[in-house]
Amino acid sequence: MQISLKTNAKKVQAALKKKGKDVNKSIKRALSITAQQGINIIEDRTQDGKGYKGGAFKGYSEKYAKFRRNKGRSQNVDLQFTGRMLGSMTSKADRKKATIFFTRAEEAKKAAMNNKTRPFFGFSRKEEKQLANVFFKAIL
Repeated sequence: MQISLKTNAKKVQAALKKKGKDVNKSIKRALSITAQQGINIIEDRTQDGKGYKGGAFKGYSEKYAKFRRNKGRSQNVDLQFTGRMLGSMTSKADRKKATIFFTRAEEAKKAAMNNKTRPFFGFSRKEEKQLANVFFKAIL
């Protein structure tokens, strides 16, 4: 997932020059911080059993709920059985974009399947505004 923020590039560049900061380094650093905050938002929201489109996740099937009970796991729909899927989420940034992704193919596959029935990998408009604020605080 790539994070897209709408900015006034001329204003940002002017503010950075005024402070004597290197524009490219500042943008890369701010995007990196913003992507990490994005991961935190996804993890926290998912742990609460909520999707980015709003509302609680759809419940587990009876068969899977029974499997979880037998393994001593919670019945809360939080997309965590071992914690590896969300734990493998990471980010990278350059001076133009930041990307949030999964480090292991197996976990990316699980995430894609989960995201179809319980959309968690994305941001609401409110969360996008939060991320924009994080970016602007980090850049200046």
